[in-house]
Amino acid sequence: MSLDQTSGIRVNGEHRRINGGITITEMLNELGLDPHRVAVERNLAVVERSKFTETIVEDGDDYEIVHFVGGG
Repeated sequence: MSLDQTSGIRVNGEHRRINGGITITEMLNELGLDPHRVAVERNLAVVERSKFTETIVEDGDDYEIVHFVGGG
């Protein structure tokens, strides 16, 4: 974590700075994403949706986030 209390992470290949100490759910909300409509991979491991509210985003984490969309 940096001196300004933010963490550097990568989301879908893009570097971002976010507030330190937040959960995956909070990160998704900051990104404007519905936690119920995405799948999240953290550092090459899929995170179970039930763990989003307890998993803390850490400096250096690498996320891949996939949106679920309906259609027909």
